[in-house]
Amino acid sequence: MAKMLLLFWLLVDLLVFIITVAQDAQPVGVCYGRVGDDLPSQQDVVNLYKINNITRMRIYDPDRATLQALKGTNIELIIGVPNDALQSLNQQSAANTWVKNNIQNYSDVRFRYVAVGNEVDPNNANSQYVSYVLPAMRNLHNAIKAAGLGNQIKVSTVTYAGLLGVSYPPSNGAFNDNAREFIEPIIRFLAENNSPMLVNIYPYFVDANGNLLYALFLSPGTIVSDNGRNYSNLFDAILDAHYAAQASLGGENVEIVVSESGWPSAGGDAWTFQTAETYYKNLIAHVTGITGTPAKPGRSIETYLYSMFDEGMKPGAESERHFGIFYPDRRPKYQLSFNLIKSRNGKISERYGLLAAFSIQGF
Repeated sequence: MAKMLLLFWLLVDLLVFIITVAQDAQPVGVCYGRVGDDLPSQQDVVNLYKINNITRMRIYDPDRATLQALKGTNIELIIGVPNDALQSLNQQSAANTWVKNNIQNYSDVRFRYVAVGNEVDPNNANSQYVSYVLPAMRNLHNAIKAAGLGNQIKVSTVTYAGLLGVSYPPSNGAFNDNAREFIEPIIRFLAENNSPMLVNIYPYFVDANGNLLYALFLSPGTIVSDNGRNYSNLFDAILDAHYAAQASLGGENVEIVVSESGWPSAGGDAWTFQTAETYYKNLIAHVTGITGTPAKPGRSIETYLYSMFDEGMKPGAESERHFGIFYPDRRPKYQLSFNLIKSRNGKISERYGLLAAFSIQGF
């Protein structure tokens, strides 16, 4: 009888644990880029998301075939505004039309965020768009609010580690001096409207060769100690550096969504097929758990893998064309599980193992 009571309470404990973790956990999303000439149709891509239980998607422009395919699905969407469309949206009337055509006309698509511009930076090739980002964000926010969707869809922009002038140690994270004038009012806009910042985070580009184990979530212990915060992976260090940089400009309560993260399987330094697979598997395990980061513990991290497919027509380095987690013929490149339930230390609950052990012994 005592054994049966123990088994009963273990079952209750496990059920409570699973419910708690499921409520806290974030499903991982996947970015869907279309810079290739051999990719599946948009309908086939959406079907592939559904088959693999991928419930969040990021797209980079308001592609109508993709939006049509998403109708009636449970897939939540980040819809992008390309950089070359930002100037036109500095007019409120144009923003109103954009929202009507690309959001209101698809009322049964689950829009989550509008990403206004991607990696606009005073110091890179996108510097020409700097003055257009915030006005476009404001106008789209106004249009979404006027449409009665302000509580459902948040407006943001996508930034990246290139805007940081200081990233080590993470608590000293700070934006480049000449980027502050650009990014500070954006951060304050996000804070005022309870919207997240979208950030592309790539340990591969930051330090692919410096400490590979640190970049791949494989370090056996602390690599960076920062005022009592211990870092064993580079992803967390980059993310917390962004949090510190935001906090210094009034964004201490602005959440960060990781809008891209990935590792190429070919074409660059520190790459092999196995290295890329290791990164994706460990990234998913980390962000879908609720360990959080040293600066933001006890939470999962909303993250979008880059990318759904290898995109053979992407410009730039050869590695840019090898970030896909599926081949263009829809075969999986790696064996990945996209929605894992983890415990607070990032591992499957030891209580489940204990229950299994009791069961094996004949309970």
